[in-house]
Amino acid sequence: MSSQSAATLRSRYVEQAASDLEANRRRQEELAKKIELLKQEEALLSDILDLAERYEGFADASRLLPEQAQGEPVVAKAKHRGKAGAPKQRSASGKSKSAPAGARAKNGGAKGKSREPLLGDLLMDLLKGHEEPRLAKELRDELLEKHPTRDPSPQVVRNTLEALVAKGRVQRHKQQRSVMYTLTQSDNAG
Repeated sequence: MSSQSAATLRSRYVEQAASDLEANRRRQEELAKKIELLKQEEALLSDILDLAERYEGFADASRLLPEQAQGEPVVAKAKHRGKAGAPKQRSASGKSKSAPAGARAKNGGAKGKSREPLLGDLLMDLLKGHEEPRLAKELRDELLEKHPTRDPSPQVVRNTLEALVAKGRVQRHKQQRSVMYTLTQSDNAG
């Protein structure tokens, strides 16, 4: 091999290595951005689970979180938290205040009001009446028909069904692009 061909070959290797290195660094930057977004999403999902656990005992979470039911982006919610991370409540004067989690759980609602059944319980009852899988939209329509005072958004119904799936009380079935729900065998028997 001549010295000129060796120099040309070496030059090609150097160019290729430099090009690959540049592509590698670009890819690292892209992945770093994706990782940052995933970390933000993880924090958001953790906050959602935390809120779901705190409000699990309340009769109608849609009254406690009206902005979420109206479709406001959940990302904005994380910025409106109190010092200890507790969600803010509105006082009678309309000003925000943070209440300890125990105080919120003990109040449970206004005095003198009868406690309505939980949305999850209503959806479970509706699913008991059907052998075949049901769409969330069908369940919401049936809920509105049987319980006209309840008007959860379609997203609240889907979230409640997914929470029941996570607890193992409802099964999710995917058929093409549709997601359908049925009771698990243990809940269907009982």
